[in-house]
Amino acid sequence: MEFRELIKERRSVRKYQKCIIPAEDVREILQMASYAPSWKNNEASRYYVAVSEEAVQAVYEALPSFNQRSTENAVYVVTAYVKGQSGFGPEGPVDHLGDKWGVYDAGLHNAYFVLAAKEKGYDTLILGLRDEEKLRAVFNIPEEEEILSVIALGKREGDVKTAARKEVEDFAVIR
Repeated sequence: MEFRELIKERRSVRKYQKCIIPAEDVREILQMASYAPSWKNNEASRYYVAVSEEAVQAVYEALPSFNQRSTENAVYVVTAYVKGQSGFGPEGPVDHLGDKWGVYDAGLHNAYFVLAAKEKGYDTLILGLRDEEKLRAVFNIPEEEEILSVIALGKREGDVKTAARKEVEDFAVIR
């Protein structure tokens, strides 16, 4: 799939088919995501993948009911980043953003993840609302890591509408 087409085809999907996602496919998607740039190439992004029935159910239970309905039949990928790495030098934060650079780097990693998933034939939905403590318990996520999101991964059921996009002049200043 051409990159332009990949970007246009990737949508947030809120209805998934029942299907098995091989662990090898998830590994391949994660490997592709690892090519995302990061602060001083420190690769502080972390992923916790729920593919077993028990883990999927535990992550499902950590989501609000409307996100549960939107992700039924998907598997889950919990994303996090190691605190205090991106945006930090030997003396501490390098600017006023500090650890927000970790969010930036993890966001890039997640963008690569959802595009790699689409290229592999899977669909995704990035979720922000979740019960952090339940997720930490499911995967034993250390406190040194900030949980960023949960990504539902699966095969879409039905068509997904493409929302109209703003024109460049509506969101950018070019001089």
